[in-house]
Amino acid sequence: MADVLLRSPLSSPSPATFLSCLPYRPLPRVPRRRSRPEGCALTSLTPCSSRVRAVVAQTDEPQWWEKNAGPNMIDVHSTEEFISALSNAGDQLVIVEFYGTWCGSCRALFPKLCRTAVENPDIVFIKVNFDENKPMCKRLNVRVLPYFHFYRGADGQLESFSCSLAKFQKIKDAIAMHNTARCSLGPPVVVGNIQNLLEASAPRDKPRQ
Repeated sequence: MADVLLRSPLSSPSPATFLSCLPYRPLPRVPRRRSRPEGCALTSLTPCSSRVRAVVAQTDEPQWWEKNAGPNMIDVHSTEEFISALSNAGDQLVIVEFYGTWCGSCRALFPKLCRTAVENPDIVFIKVNFDENKPMCKRLNVRVLPYFHFYRGADGQLESFSCSLAKFQKIKDAIAMHNTARCSLGPPVVVGNIQNLLEASAPRDKPRQ
């Protein structure tokens, strides 16, 4: 009899019947977390201040052609500035680089040119942007970029050639040849030649009829 009662369906209630007998207790409400908006709040920039500074620093970084190796590397933006830089160089060797901001060869060569300027503080390096000085560059027969002119005092223009990163040894050889100790016997010849260039490139008034 006891065995029959244990096996009877009435003696073992189903899970649904068991749960229905329990008292109902509502589950506690869990507050939903609001997702943090991207960016910085206008009221406080503290959480993102480091990120903002990083973005500004990256944006304000100069372009590759705006960087200079030191005080012996200067940019000129006109024929007048070019003449002034050559005149101020006196008897120092002057290396002029004609470049374009869009020129891949100019960009590849530039870091090595900067290292050369650091290694030779007695040489003046002048950078001329071709697009800013097209009339002057054309009169100086600059037909390919990057292009280099070598000047020195009374000797005037020593040589000129085009050069790429693979042929950078040409610049080193020219420095070894022309950057020797010497005394100038007269005023810089090149300044007078460039001055004639400036006068020739200046617009002339039309004659009156």
